[in-house]
Amino acid sequence: MAPSPTWCQADTRFRPFLRQMPLIPDVSPLQLGLIIGLATFSGIAGGVAGYGTGAIMPLVLVPLVGAKPVVPIIAISAMFTNSARIVAFRKRLDLRLAAIALVCALPTCVLGAWLYTLLSGRGAALVIGLTLIATVPLRRILRRRGRRLGDKGYAAGALLWGLVVGGTTGSGVILLSLLMATGLEGAAVIATDSLVSVAIGVVKLSVFGYAGVITPIVLAIGCLIGGIGFCSTFIARLIVERMPVHVHTAILDVVVIAGAAIMIFDAVRP
Repeated sequence: MAPSPTWCQADTRFRPFLRQMPLIPDVSPLQLGLIIGLATFSGIAGGVAGYGTGAIMPLVLVPLVGAKPVVPIIAISAMFTNSARIVAFRKRLDLRLAAIALVCALPTCVLGAWLYTLLSGRGAALVIGLTLIATVPLRRILRRRGRRLGDKGYAAGALLWGLVVGGTTGSGVILLSLLMATGLEGAAVIATDSLVSVAIGVVKLSVFGYAGVITPIVLAIGCLIGGIGFCSTFIARLIVERMPVHVHTAILDVVVIAGAAIMIFDAVRP
């Protein structure tokens, strides 16, 4: 009977296999630094304004990993950032509005996530880009109306939001706008939105996992961005009452529109 290989021999045997499984292949140290820096900025921005990661991170992720993995990556990272926001602003949660949103949005979210898994890389880029551009005027229109939504209007909006959020990134601003339209303000909006988003994230990740789109690379990048965002949220809590939100929002709108336009151009060009 042949002797069992020693630990060193086994390690040598598996080294070629391990070299074929880099954590984040084709990502240079400079690109990794860009991801970390932008994840920190978007985590702080998202903690202040309630959104940011889903709108900003695709601008650097799409050129690195392609369009299709972006939604699963953001869905993973959002579990970290939204959990941190719940902890940071837990005293301002509105459980009733969160429950209405979940009951209405969960079924349509499953449909949206499933439809996303059927898209090509070019189709995914178009969906992400068009959605990001559309969220900017939508939020401003709802804010200018200055009217509060009743439960029925809020439920209908949540139903449609579930379909959109299931297959896109950056669409969390729609739920924020709906919550503000009901009369919620400040940290209450961020906390309630985060609670709903965590539950929606579980559904999205379940569908993506079943469809096989959560690869080791997607998981690694998503956890990296999420871990950074988790810590950044508590920095945001320290400045949430000091930073002029309208200034941040204006800058973010410009970045979102410009980046989304570039993504759409890349997707439609021959």
